[in-house]
Amino acid sequence: MRNNELSAWTLLVASAILGSVTMLSLSGCKPPATTRVDVSTEEYVESNTTARDSNVTTTTSQAVETPMPADDAASENAVVAVKDAAAADASNQLIADNSKEVVSAGGDWPQWGGTRQRNNTPGVKNLPLEWNIGKFDRRSGDWDDTKAKNIRWFSNLGSQTYGNPVIAGGQVYVGTNNGAGHLKRFPSKVDLGCLLAFDEKTGDFKWQHSSEKLITGRVHDWPLQGICCSPLVEGNRLWFVTSRGEVRCLDTEGFYDNEDDGPVKDELVALADIMNAGPSAEAFELALASLAEGKLTDAAKAALADSGAEVEGEVTIKTVTEGKSWTAKGKFNGVDRELTIKQIGPRLQFFKKLSTSDKRDADVIWIYNMMGPDMGISQHNMCSCSVTSYGDLLFVHTGNGLDESHLNLPAPDAPSFICMNKNTGEVLWTDDAPAKNILHGQWSSPTVGTFEGVPQALFAGGDGILYSFRADEGKDGNPELLWKFDCNPKTSKWVLGGEGTRNNLIATPVVYDGLVYIAVGQDPEHGEGEGHLWCINPNMRGDISPMLAMKLGDDGKRIPIPHRRIQAVELENGEVEIENPNSGVVWHYGMLDTNGDQEIDFEEEMHRSIGTCAIKDDILYVADFSGLVHCLDAKGTKEGKPIVHFTYDMLAQSWGSPLIADGHVFIGDEDGDVAIFEFGKDNVEPIDEINMGSSVYSTPVGANESIFISTKDKLFSIGK
Repeated sequence: MRNNELSAWTLLVASAILGSVTMLSLSGCKPPATTRVDVSTEEYVESNTTARDSNVTTTTSQAVETPMPADDAASENAVVAVKDAAAADASNQLIADNSKEVVSAGGDWPQWGGTRQRNNTPGVKNLPLEWNIGKFDRRSGDWDDTKAKNIRWFSNLGSQTYGNPVIAGGQVYVGTNNGAGHLKRFPSKVDLGCLLAFDEKTGDFKWQHSSEKLITGRVHDWPLQGICCSPLVEGNRLWFVTSRGEVRCLDTEGFYDNEDDGPVKDELVALADIMNAGPSAEAFELALASLAEGKLTDAAKAALADSGAEVEGEVTIKTVTEGKSWTAKGKFNGVDRELTIKQIGPRLQFFKKLSTSDKRDADVIWIYNMMGPDMGISQHNMCSCSVTSYGDLLFVHTGNGLDESHLNLPAPDAPSFICMNKNTGEVLWTDDAPAKNILHGQWSSPTVGTFEGVPQALFAGGDGILYSFRADEGKDGNPELLWKFDCNPKTSKWVLGGEGTRNNLIATPVVYDGLVYIAVGQDPEHGEGEGHLWCINPNMRGDISPMLAMKLGDDGKRIPIPHRRIQAVELENGEVEIENPNSGVVWHYGMLDTNGDQEIDFEEEMHRSIGTCAIKDDILYVADFSGLVHCLDAKGTKEGKPIVHFTYDMLAQSWGSPLIADGHVFIGDEDGDVAIFEFGKDNVEPIDEINMGSSVYSTPVGANESIFISTKDKLFSIGK
């Protein structure tokens, strides 16, 4: 049964439609003027550069490449098929790739997809094939475990959860919102983006990183969506992108190591407030008057106690700015502190500096604010990139996108893809390749693979084009673009609200056996529609799209057309798409008449997908948003055609991706069911479907003889 629940994504679509109608009525169908939004919230913190990873190998073979032709300068004759003859040149060091070791070990799964290749196929063993979550009281949340089976533990998450679990170093990390209210200073009614850390063995809550909502509102930070990405963990360091458009590095040990690590120290965080409105207006006035007299009112003390900072003994109040700011020095909840108190608009706010006493808070190492003035990105609704690394390099998708009108791009010159030094947060290079052709938002995540000796960073652009850059530090702040691949037919058209046939790229590219795989899709609330799944040869160079956009010149010769956002080729204007002799297509799956009845049935079509492929032993699984699980041969035919083994209809929309582990395939859906297939091309029906009690928008993860599943509001550890 399909879930018709009204979610924040539903509101997103309503906003898109209403916002567009409003803008059209006000502007006569003309986009509003471009404006750059400055929502800087943090200072960029920079420290001394750490020495680069010495675990590298070098190669002296010279690569033969041709430069990427500019759109406006390309000609039909300039499209030449070029492959790398060998490996990268000696100036490019290769980082030892431990992906095979991570996969085969069956242990930790320290980032989205486990490794930088993003293929969710851990070598974990001894996984259960049956479990029962028991029963939860909808009002109290109490767990009746009478019928529970193979549930090691569960922990409460927020009210909406889209982040995939990451397991590393004895802890489990999940992105969600603040519906669980794990911190007293942020009760569940306060909307936040939260990255939570739990003990892997017991499920005990360890610490929380809290991202307060941006004051610019839903255009940048949609209500209740929380942290939608997965972190990257290496040793005792963790990197992730916040809902505020920041890249942050954390200490995985939090403050349990009794150290405040990193350049970011004594971080000032919100503690409590008293509003000058409604029933608390009188308390607000009394609190201000008492502060002027060097005292805290009972209401102020109660607010502090509710936030976990109960006043113990005498407190010394000192005025910093008369009527505006004060300090309060004393013992709060057993800890000697100096609080900061400020009147900010209609609020009297209390702040504390995080210290080693704050075990339940995250320890921040460094911060880079992508929405600040240096970079100036304007994310659309959220930033959901799950970062990855290559040596000391950190690759990040910025999320730059349209404004609330869904017509205007506020920051057309801001980068979409960046490379940073993971130790310091220094930005090494940026690229704005999608530029003015961004269709909506940008919500994919980068992938890194090494092909014929060349390390490549793969970024799925908001224009529906997959880009590959050399995975190095770049030169003069710029990367080397190796190839680009348009994942949409040139005649496809972008229509506001999902009615068109041109799609975004929300899935993450997957690297398998020297090839790249990706499916197209759209914002889930745009609904179902035509989709495509591509297998790409990454050893080509230049524009390796399957087709090229052309028009006839006055002399009768074909002239390349620069890429256009809405529609690349307009047949009614005499434009055409032609086969690209430099195409990197290995195979393409859009639809296939598998039963030979000369008709395309619902089950014979690849629909829009926001899910990522999982591939093992040349068998590929992917789910589309319409609820179909597709199983294909990863290599296709020699003639470049797809081989479809089977499709299975889960009868509910799927937001997540498959897990292939321990001889089985696990995939969840919006109805909360997890379908379990025996791995193999002939196993066309699931052996079971287990309900998790609420929607499964995430992807099951296997690690250390356990399956970890984050539902809409809970995290489960499942094992024998």
